[in-house]
Amino acid sequence: MQISLTLLLTSFVSSNAFQLISSRIDVIPRPNINESNLSSLQAVKDGSTDAHLGRELHSVQETNVEFGQQSRRSLFSNSANALMATVAMNALSLSTPITASATVGALPEYLDAKSVLQGITVDVADKSQQADMIAFLEDGFSMKKLHQRKVGSVTETWMSFGPQQFSIPDDWEPAVSSFDKYGGHASVRVRYDSLATDAYYVKGNDAPGDNIAYLQMGVPAYRISQMVKDGGNVYNGYGMVEVVSPSGLPIRGIVGISPDPMMFVALNCQKVKETKKFYEQLGFTEQEYPFCRPNKGLGQFEPPQPKNSVYMAPSKNSMGVLLLQAKKIGKKIKPNPAVRSLNIVYQPSEGTTVDIDSGDSGVSRVTDPGSVPIAFEPIDVFEKAESSSRIAQPLDN
Repeated sequence: MQISLTLLLTSFVSSNAFQLISSRIDVIPRPNINESNLSSLQAVKDGSTDAHLGRELHSVQETNVEFGQQSRRSLFSNSANALMATVAMNALSLSTPITASATVGALPEYLDAKSVLQGITVDVADKSQQADMIAFLEDGFSMKKLHQRKVGSVTETWMSFGPQQFSIPDDWEPAVSSFDKYGGHASVRVRYDSLATDAYYVKGNDAPGDNIAYLQMGVPAYRISQMVKDGGNVYNGYGMVEVVSPSGLPIRGIVGISPDPMMFVALNCQKVKETKKFYEQLGFTEQEYPFCRPNKGLGQFEPPQPKNSVYMAPSKNSMGVLLLQAKKIGKKIKPNPAVRSLNIVYQPSEGTTVDIDSGDSGVSRVTDPGSVPIAFEPIDVFEKAESSSRIAQPLDN
């Protein structure tokens, strides 16, 4: 029996939530912070209902860049001056009913989001591969191990560049705290099942499949030597780094500044138009291609948007997918067995009953035309897992 998935999408007319205001990557001017800006964002943080319209919200991040002695200032800017414009309805046949109609979480930049691409889950075969993948992300890209949980035989470790909660953290202060203390970060979930017998990837080899072209990260610095030490297979190090991680997930790293360094997942497609229609049914819309350097693809350190590709996301402030036309049309695309799923967190429509204790059993799954698995996780299930699995961080982190 097929039951339709209905996603109610509400579009908002608003200014970009994340902007880089600079002509150089290492010199970004401090934004104009005034009393109105700060009081507005503080009101949102404190839960005031009248703080969602009409003011620009700012914060400043200042971090030393490894490639140079000057510091960089990254501007996170969000406008909550939003007006409801349209409501669209799409349907997709699934084995489980899922409906989304309300805003995901309480972050002001997701006022237009009914769902969010929260990240990607990769499977590892054993504890050694699990440790290598975690160390690779920590040492090579400076990701943080912020969550870990064990359910039965499965241990899941969430790696990210900051808090993943869909609300403003209690310890985040406007114009004081850096963006890596703010909520809404995407994650790489490293999943190890002690009862599994599959070997998803042999360390040092090429990626075991090609439906996932790469996960793109825009980071202030990366360390190729550490990637190699932890089992990464670097196949390009000119201007940027392209590496197969110890789990078999291909990653592209670019030195730059992005509000969340996890920018998008690039997917190889037999037919981009067909795949685009599929993601439209999930509530994704075509968005402006994101860059993490001010020259926007015109230099040697960040390539331009690939020809005939389409960038899509469920929200302009969410992580997205880049749909790439396969190099050889007609050649079958091979699924990457190490990639368990792309993870979409959504807000069920009013009246939908969700068992927050259901865990993975409450997560529905579909597969896109390129055999990429997609998991749908209700926001309440996500929030319970997120809050209960937090790892205490050092005060200077």
